[in-house]
Amino acid sequence: MTKHLALLLCIAASLSSMPTSAQTQAPLSPKAGPVVRTTKALHYRPGSNVKIEFRGTELMQNASGEAKVEGKKTNIEVDAKFEGMDSATKFGLEYLTYVAWAISPQGRAVNLGELALDHGKGHLKAFTDLQTFGMIVTAEPYSAVTQPDNMVVMENVFPADAGGEEISAKYELVRSGTYSSSNTHIQDAIFGIDPKTPLELFEARNAIRIAHVAHADRYAPSILSKAELQLRQAEEAYSHKENKSAIEAAAREAAQTAEEARVMAVQQKAEEEAQAQAAAEKKAAEERATKAQADAEAQARARAEAEAAKAEAQKAAAEAARQREEAEKAKAEALAQQQVLAAETEKAHQAAAESDKLREQAEKEKQEMRARLLQQLNSVLSTRDTARGLIANMSDVLFKSGSFELLPGARERLAKVSGIVLAYQGLRLAVEGHTDSIGSDEYNRRLSEQRADAVRDYLVQQGIEAEAISASGFGKSEPVASNDTPEGRQQNRRVELVVSGNAIGTVADATSASSVSPAVQK
Repeated sequence: MTKHLALLLCIAASLSSMPTSAQTQAPLSPKAGPVVRTTKALHYRPGSNVKIEFRGTELMQNASGEAKVEGKKTNIEVDAKFEGMDSATKFGLEYLTYVAWAISPQGRAVNLGELALDHGKGHLKAFTDLQTFGMIVTAEPYSAVTQPDNMVVMENVFPADAGGEEISAKYELVRSGTYSSSNTHIQDAIFGIDPKTPLELFEARNAIRIAHVAHADRYAPSILSKAELQLRQAEEAYSHKENKSAIEAAAREAAQTAEEARVMAVQQKAEEEAQAQAAAEKKAAEERATKAQADAEAQARARAEAEAAKAEAQKAAAEAARQREEAEKAKAEALAQQQVLAAETEKAHQAAAESDKLREQAEKEKQEMRARLLQQLNSVLSTRDTARGLIANMSDVLFKSGSFELLPGARERLAKVSGIVLAYQGLRLAVEGHTDSIGSDEYNRRLSEQRADAVRDYLVQQGIEAEAISASGFGKSEPVASNDTPEGRQQNRRVELVVSGNAIGTVADATSASSVSPAVQK
């Protein structure tokens, strides 16, 4: 299988597991600057003949190579061989080939050419006019690139007997992601090829794709159009099965033109961003000048306001002196009035003492009435005195089991209670139903409300105003004993009558029912 067929099959296999365009998003263009890297460089004298080695980086640790570097009269010849190399597509579908570079001590990168890769082995023969340089190998999207990518897979290393002084060469790399836009664009550049498609033609397609990613259609449209025309001519030559060398040459020319368009687009975009930055800085400077002027005007206003405030303070001091004189006069008048008020105050104290005595007497009467009412209610139902009022307890034995129908005994007791309550003015009743924990929350709540309503309705029948009685059901939410025993559950099944009102010293809630009053007698 040829090297082109192997590469294209690898690309096709990678694409088979890629998401569709609807599932992908184009990554943002890199905002950070280029990556800086350092490699070793060596000075090659005319007539020298040096053998150097290449070692794989962390990206391709199994790769290695060697090169024979021979100094000619006018240039330096490099004859290099490599092995243990993987397909460039392992670093991303935008990478198709490998390129060797010569790096000067000043950081200038010179493209030495594309590695002819076959079954993991590559060969390169190139010439350079540099005399002092280091060498690296990078994965690239096409061979016509003008700046090395960040995917450095091999670097030169020098034997101890190489001679000369080693120099560190610091150079810039294109940051990863610069050549990629989205998998969709890469697929568009790949689909439609057959296994016999020359690699150079595919690289030309990739080069034009990358030029579009760099917005060459905006910044270098004429050069990009020329590259696209050259690619179409190469495609036509391939479809017409013309000479393979001519097809490859035409494809390389299209890739080189696309690279020119990309580089120009990058430069034009950088200039545009620089101009935008300069405009922004100019605007910021103008804003700072405007702010400085505004600050100066504000300071002038502040000084004027300070002077005005000073004058106002002096005026206020004079006014304060006048007010002090008036205050002294008012003080003398107040002393005269104080004697008159002292006599009136003494009278008021005497009246207050009499009022306190009357309040104490009223409270005493309320407590006596409360105690009398408690005793009377206790004679009918078990009643206790609480902060809420007097609470009379009706157990569930006064109802049919599971029902809210009052038994005759319950009616008799409630009739007595109503007679006692009607004898007092200013009272109100709250009927509160409770159950044990047996049964659902909704069932117990409904039963407790029904029992409370039944008691309320009966009391109204006995002559107590309906507006004076409220009824509520609390279900099993307020037990007074444990529901784990029959005795406790029986205590929890109850209806409580809460008797309150100002007449017995319990102030009624503003939103509660009105006071109890007798019904109209027939």
